[in-house]
Amino acid sequence: MNNPEDIKSLKLNYTLFCEDVRVEASGQLSLMGVMHQIVVPQFPVTLIRMAVLNHWEGDGQYLTEVRILTPDRMQTVAVSQPAGFSVPAGGYADNVTVFVNTVFYQPGLYIVQTLVNSSLFAERLLPVIMPEKLPEGAGRASMTQSEQVN
Repeated sequence: MNNPEDIKSLKLNYTLFCEDVRVEASGQLSLMGVMHQIVVPQFPVTLIRMAVLNHWEGDGQYLTEVRILTPDRMQTVAVSQPAGFSVPAGGYADNVTVFVNTVFYQPGLYIVQTLVNSSLFAERLLPVIMPEKLPEGAGRASMTQSEQVN
């Protein structure tokens, strides 16, 4: 692994949250259920599968881990095992972390932390919300008898 000075050349271009990531025969990634927030019908809720995709630039070999913290930062919801990744000089690397059976007990802005070589590198917010209940029939399209097409 690189020394701490080498981490300065590492750049995290983006982090995406999705339900799953698949590697195609061509080597391309397919992302399923890309999300910027998690909307649930009730709490607690268990996500069967959730993926965090980090896209890196720079060069060298690194050790990364991802953890999800509660909105108050007092508890860890999920933590990945450390995993190595390499960024070729002048290239990029995608690192996918998959969490299974992740439980969210309350709504709020969860903190997704990315660590590199055991040091905090980046944080992203992940809203987990439950929509307000709508009155019966509100927000739904409806037609009166005279508007219906036969």
